Amino acid sequence: MYLWVKALHIVAVIAWMAGMLYLPRLFVYHAAARVGSDRSETFKTMERRLLNFIMMPAMAVTWIAGIALVLLGQWFNAGWFQAKFGVVVAMTIVHGLFAYWVHEFQYDRNLHSQKFFRIVNEMPTIMLIIIVILATVKPF
Repeated sequence: MYLWVKALHIVAVIAWMAGMLYLPRLFVYHAAARVGSDRSETFKTMERRLLNFIMMPAMAVTWIAGIALVLLGQWFNAGWFQAKFGVVVAMTIVHGLFAYWVHEFQYDRNLHSQKFFRIVNEMPTIMLIIIVILATVKPF
């Protein structure tokens, strides 16, 4: 059972991270589009669909399968898991920020520049690297 849950967890993480890496890139291009333009409206649709149909379900499955793995593997007291958990919580908070920005773009209320979103685009990458190292190497 454990390996099936682990496989589900990995697939869900891949789907979630694909969205977490792509959505801020869409924000970069959307921030450059003129408000009300066809291009801006296209980005709104792309962002909303990516968030609602890929990222949200993938994040939910990631969390559910991850909790199941912790319980099945009895990892809760492991130092590497506690560190990983903290980074996953941070990733979830970033996901929430992305959802907020999708909402702001939907109503033409974006206040951030392309440069801002280029920097934000690196956050999920850095967190993903840390999570993979913690889960694979289990350094402590």
